[in-house]
Amino acid sequence: MCYNEHIMNSKNGYVYILFNKRNGTLYVGVTSNIIKRVYEHKNEFIDSFTKKYNVTKLGYYEIYDNIENAIIREKQIKGKVRAYKLKLIESMNPDWNDLYDDLIK
Repeated sequence: MCYNEHIMNSKNGYVYILFNKRNGTLYVGVTSNIIKRVYEHKNEFIDSFTKKYNVTKLGYYEIYDNIENAIIREKQIKGKVRAYKLKLIESMNPDWNDLYDDLIK
């Protein structure tokens, strides 16, 4: 399975971290459709934490074969200190780019 096909597989689960600016406010979420969910955050479809703090840039994500494993991982990440989350972002995205555009290509 190629990378983009893996992203589009509806059976997958995704854990993601959004940010508003480098080392700024973070949000950890889980979804079965990362493209749709990040689009919703970017377009402020839901009154939420991400809308209030303009947390719309995709900084990090992990792909799982099912949503249950993604939920377990989301809880692990949420339980970690902020420094851990920053290191996750920098491990995948050292320049703090918005990775959303890469997903939709």
